Amino acid sequence: MTLEFGVFDHLDRNDLPLADYYEERLKIIEVFDRAGFYAYHVAEHHFTPLGLAPSPSVFLSAIAQRTQRLRFGTFVYALPIHHPLRMLEEICMLDHISGGRLEIGFGRGSVPYEISYYGQDAEQRQQIYTERLELILKAFATKELSFKGTYDTFDSVPLELEPLQKPHPPLWYGAHSPDSAERAARKGLNIVNNDIPAVTRATFERYRAVWREAQGGAALPKIGMVRFIVVADTDAGALQIARRAYLRWRKSFLHLHELHGTNPASTLNARDFDALVAQGQAVAGSPSTVAAFLTPQIADSGANYLVGQMAFGDLSLGEMRRSVELFGQHVMPALRAA
Repeated sequence: MTLEFGVFDHLDRNDLPLADYYEERLKIIEVFDRAGFYAYHVAEHHFTPLGLAPSPSVFLSAIAQRTQRLRFGTFVYALPIHHPLRMLEEICMLDHISGGRLEIGFGRGSVPYEISYYGQDAEQRQQIYTERLELILKAFATKELSFKGTYDTFDSVPLELEPLQKPHPPLWYGAHSPDSAERAARKGLNIVNNDIPAVTRATFERYRAVWREAQGGAALPKIGMVRFIVVADTDAGALQIARRAYLRWRKSFLHLHELHGTNPASTLNARDFDALVAQGQAVAGSPSTVAAFLTPQIADSGANYLVGQMAFGDLSLGEMRRSVELFGQHVMPALRAA
């Protein structure tokens, strides 16, 4: 399988007025489209500067109108705070509006405080996610939905909408351990991982082994590795930009945890960008430096999909545009050749 490239974006706040912020983000997404990225994946967060797309569907519908080839979707829809029938209808609309370019990630919601603010029991979010995923997958395959679960019950609901892609848009799962990778492989899901290289490797190894066992000779789907990436004309220039932008992103990342007096158990909460680089989760430099950093990680993990976090913190539109252009012109070809 040819190595492909995607983008992950929290849509975290900077100092721009919101109207200007959204317009600037849409402009850089147009650059992703022209540069040949496979897909753009946006996070869902609430009540925090970490994520300014609390309604991912609204933002994705704008992307559908501003791009031509780029696929797009969620990492992830937080199912505990979405009514499953409304979620189903939004997905079907987006799939048709985009001409079948939608990719969908579902999850439980990574920050429990966001779920609690909605009046839901955050301790139950994994169980709610599991049930609602089953419900939505069932609904994709029927014209009339009946379902009896612990959290949702429906009786003979007529379903007018169906997705354009059959049986449904490609599905994604954030796999952060070998056990979660096994579950994803048995369900036939694409996966992504943004952990340190050793965890990424172990996760992907289990995924491929279980895939062969559970899916027979079916081609592997996308196995995606997420890394912070900043490219500039020189190493020094890229590092200066990335160090500044990461600290702004980290401030947003910690916002809700600091309000509640907790500390997230995440390796992404590094003291600075250099520490994140040392952990293997980020790179900033010239095209040759970035390619040299990523090549062994791709080979070691067996990833066939590299997902760059290339829009974060207070990166300016000019800095992001130059980074994406250099990545597309020089880094993509080098990684594919390697």
